[in-house]
Amino acid sequence: MADVSSPVWFITGCSTGFGRELAKLTLDRGWPTVVTARDKSRLADLVEGYDNALAVDLDVTDASQIAAAVKAAEEKFGRIDVLVNNAGYGYQASLEEGEESEIRDMFDANVFGLFAMTRAVLPGMRARRKGHVLNLTSQAGFIGFAGSGYYAATKHAVEGFSDALAAEGGPLGIKVTCVAPGPFRTDWAGRSLKQTPVKIADYQETVGKRLASTADISGKQPGDPVRAGEAMIKVVESANPPRHLVLGEIAYNGVTGKLKERLGEIEAWKDTSISADFPK
Repeated sequence: MADVSSPVWFITGCSTGFGRELAKLTLDRGWPTVVTARDKSRLADLVEGYDNALAVDLDVTDASQIAAAVKAAEEKFGRIDVLVNNAGYGYQASLEEGEESEIRDMFDANVFGLFAMTRAVLPGMRARRKGHVLNLTSQAGFIGFAGSGYYAATKHAVEGFSDALAAEGGPLGIKVTCVAPGPFRTDWAGRSLKQTPVKIADYQETVGKRLASTADISGKQPGDPVRAGEAMIKVVESANPPRHLVLGEIAYNGVTGKLKERLGEIEAWKDTSISADFPK
């Protein structure tokens, strides 16, 4: 069982990127940490030398593996205090050329897997009246870029789910934060990214350029995954954590600009909006 003063972390998708860097930070702090990957052998170097680590096989699209992972975590550490839903990946294509199997596979991982993982830890958090769920979304949770429409749809779905989770879990002591990074030096734009090449000429100037720029920036993004991990820990340690944590200057500028633009548009059409009600 874990020390009651040390938070027990459960992080999905720890083979690379945000999940791996965050796990290093929590393990170094001596916090009990469950690290997961579809193949836990890829985590051997991450957990070596740590008696506060538990490596578990976990494909979030497999309900039996989710149940087994949560059971293993609770048997070893007694509870899960912080769930970090990090597992997921990107798929880029024009909306017209998107492939059904690729779209559904991404939704299974980014959306339905995250939903199932969250449902699995809620009973314990609810019983203890304490917990924090961090959902890794993206600036794409606010902005639908050309070429990333289906990916943005997965992240918008998680944002809506998280609003409801905060409303239901808040009175029970369960906190919710969506972490929305911009471009960071992870494998998102490299090994993990799936793309359907643009063949329709009408989309070359929008989607084609977006797909090319994503590939070109891989490994040169301004965001530091280690600093992102430190920011996530800061949020969890806060007495009043934010519902949204946007990471990186690009995401900050993009998200705040989009929200201001959207609010301005809604307010400009206020009279039309209100006119749709029955007269008072």
